Amino acid sequence: MHSTRTRLAVYSFAHFLVDLCCALLLFRLAQGMFDASLFYLVYNYCAFALQMPLGLLADKLSRNALIAAAGCALVAASFALYSLPMAAVVVAGLGNALFHVGGGVDVLDDSGSKAGALGVYVCPGALGLFVGTMLGKGDFPLAGGAGMMLAALAAILLMARHTGVLRASHNAPLSLRGTARFDVLLPALCLFLVVVIRSYAGMTMRFEWKSSGNWALFTTLAVMLGKCAGGFAMDVLGARAASLLSLLAAAVLFFFADNPYAGVAAVFLFNMTMPVTLWALAQRMPGCKGFSFGLLTFALFLGFAPVGLGWSAASANWLLAALCVLSALLMLPGVKGRPHRAQVQRHV
Repeated sequence: MHSTRTRLAVYSFAHFLVDLCCALLLFRLAQGMFDASLFYLVYNYCAFALQMPLGLLADKLSRNALIAAAGCALVAASFALYSLPMAAVVVAGLGNALFHVGGGVDVLDDSGSKAGALGVYVCPGALGLFVGTMLGKGDFPLAGGAGMMLAALAAILLMARHTGVLRASHNAPLSLRGTARFDVLLPALCLFLVVVIRSYAGMTMRFEWKSSGNWALFTTLAVMLGKCAGGFAMDVLGARAASLLSLLAAAVLFFFADNPYAGVAAVFLFNMTMPVTLWALAQRMPGCKGFSFGLLTFALFLGFAPVGLGWSAASANWLLAALCVLSALLMLPGVKGRPHRAQVQRHV
């Protein structure tokens, strides 16, 4: 128990630093550029779409901590490539992907039939992006970003040595057996679409009140705390009940999202399904948890792509509410039934 908590604490704080440093680099590079949209598109492709093949590699290697540490090393190296902007963006994106996969699989292995820890792991990223964006728009030294990444790398390696997972992780033997069954494919498709919707909706939420006072920070905290709360709500209420209650309540509140209090509450509830979707798909694919993790981050990229390509405008409140209801309907088959006992055991 002590070792799992140590891993979770280190990975969660490293997640905050990785996303902070990537945002710092991206927004510093974007300053003074006429059109930085290509950089954001390439970065998101590397950081999210590539987690799918990298997740399969992580499943095969069973060296999760080393993969996460390698990701931190690449993000640190990206600062040295500042004079080559596209190279810096690609390296930072690959580093982000490796870190998320390595840390994510370790947390999934530790979680078993619970999702609370997974919510804790994923939630600091939103705050990291917010802080990194603020620093990137200012004059924070880039060397400080590289230093933070090297510190995160060292912390992961020390944690892995202390908890006995430096040389080998506890991944199940890589296996895609059974993933082509209908009772796996249908839930996987539904969960995939839920994540596409959540990504698209999150990118197209444009509330006028966010630009005044501290509401941008409050919205970021709502995203962060919603992801964290979602895992614990699932552990208490079950995946289906937690998902339906949070999404349907969010749908109601989005109709009143012109009010900042209702809007922030809606954002909090809307993000509660993130750890649930990650956990639910990993339970369906116990022999390739890294691949399942990457499959859903690829869905994140697909939700971002229309916005990144300039094909989509802001979503109206009624559309955000409708997307919540659609997500709730998709979660019904997505989390239907209990996984087999073998699927919830932690492989040692």
